[in-house]
Amino acid sequence: MTRLELIPKIEKRKKQLGISIENLAKLSNSGVRTINRFFAGEDVKLSTVEKMTNILGLDFAGNETVSLKELEKKRANQKAIFMASLLQSTSALEMQGLEKNSLDKIIHKFEKEFLTGAYKHRLWVV
Repeated sequence: MTRLELIPKIEKRKKQLGISIENLAKLSNSGVRTINRFFAGEDVKLSTVEKMTNILGLDFAGNETVSLKELEKKRANQKAIFMASLLQSTSALEMQGLEKNSLDKIIHKFEKEFLTGAYKHRLWVV
């Protein structure tokens, strides 16, 4: 598999997930210019390609290693935990930390919103 054969596969997966170049760059801890250079067919570090393919659930040949549904569920869970942690931190400051059961319900609700609700379009926004 050459880099030029890998580019369309990564581009297709990026579109399937609805990830912008800017958010792909942030998620992969890379610069936007680096990601743009990759998609333009220019040389980038192998580690950059590895980071992108991992985020997109692909291997180095552009083959799916993680399904779209699994990727979305994992990302929704990550974002839900982050959002719940913000809420938990605020509650802890007021000496009213949430119990685990309540926190789990909040995380589940956030996950649902990121997967099917009003925030679905923000799933991959960093």
